[in-house]
Amino acid sequence: MASVKGRPVMGTGSSVLFALQDLFSVTWLNRSKVEKQLQIISVLQWVLSFLVLGVACSVILMYTFCTDCWLIAVLYFTWLAFDWNTPKKGGRRSQWVRNWAVWRYFRDYFPIQLVKTHNLLTSRNYIFGYHPHGIMGLGAFCNFSTEATEVSKKFPGIRPYLATLAGNFRMPVLREYLMSGGICPVNRDTIDYLLSKNGSGNAIIIVVGGAAESLSSMPGKNAVTLRNRKGFVKLALRHGADLVPIYSFGENEVYKQVIFEEGSWGRWVQKKFQKYIGFAPCIFHGRGLFSSDTWGLVPYSKPITTVVGEPITIPKLEHPTQQDIDLYHAMYMEALVKLFDQHKTKFGLPETEVLELPNT
Repeated sequence: MASVKGRPVMGTGSSVLFALQDLFSVTWLNRSKVEKQLQIISVLQWVLSFLVLGVACSVILMYTFCTDCWLIAVLYFTWLAFDWNTPKKGGRRSQWVRNWAVWRYFRDYFPIQLVKTHNLLTSRNYIFGYHPHGIMGLGAFCNFSTEATEVSKKFPGIRPYLATLAGNFRMPVLREYLMSGGICPVNRDTIDYLLSKNGSGNAIIIVVGGAAESLSSMPGKNAVTLRNRKGFVKLALRHGADLVPIYSFGENEVYKQVIFEEGSWGRWVQKKFQKYIGFAPCIFHGRGLFSSDTWGLVPYSKPITTVVGEPITIPKLEHPTQQDIDLYHAMYMEALVKLFDQHKTKFGLPETEVLELPNT
């Protein structure tokens, strides 16, 4: 029996078999690479949409006014004026958009997982407190604004509304994109409407720490800005909406950022932006588009596991006192810490890890 480069020559049939094996091995390798690139592209498109889509579309529409296509801009701005208050009423979600295949690639890049610990009654409304914020709240977006982790199957009859900065809904085109995923403004008018005029089974996801928490986001740190955040508890009491603590393990791991010390010029600028504009600019980075060894806007591929805790039953009090608010806020903090402690070792943290709740 002859051999070629160490492989026995056994006739035409065997040669064809070896050739097919080589072909499939190469195809599988290429398929794996294609899958990874699709995952990276799916994540990058959302990051770029979040950062620049609104500004870019505003500039393009203003430019269109100066061209022969000015009628397109006129028609869109007319529609915008007519549709201005739609975000305040929960927006215009699209199950088609929420089920796009791109979100499954988004999920698998990290990967992102949604863990259910208790059932939720469809006869109640809820305020979900999401922690921590991280840089962009990628776990909150994937789990509650898409169906990639099957939130509607895990919580049947519950309609999730992820609340974000109201300023995003003043941006043309971006507002349509956000509303299609069930994202709404995080303001009192919107929350009042959803909890009082939209029936039951509504779950409003509020990233409680907000911009202040994002400023301290860094890998290896588990800290939440919560002790002095009580507005969401007051809203829950006014509407009798149950509070549900959520902790997303790994949310802080996907980006690195420059942390400015208190009293530095950098922190002063961030706080001014936070006070007057509603968000705080961060100097952050992830990996590059083509290599994990370079810097870029693509987040690092680190697992994010979002654990939804046990609902806290909240009574309906039209005029809650500060004592009422403090009571249920303390109950919520205790439930969040308990949730963290129960699950931390399952997701790579040591038993000694403590969830920090600084006085900020």
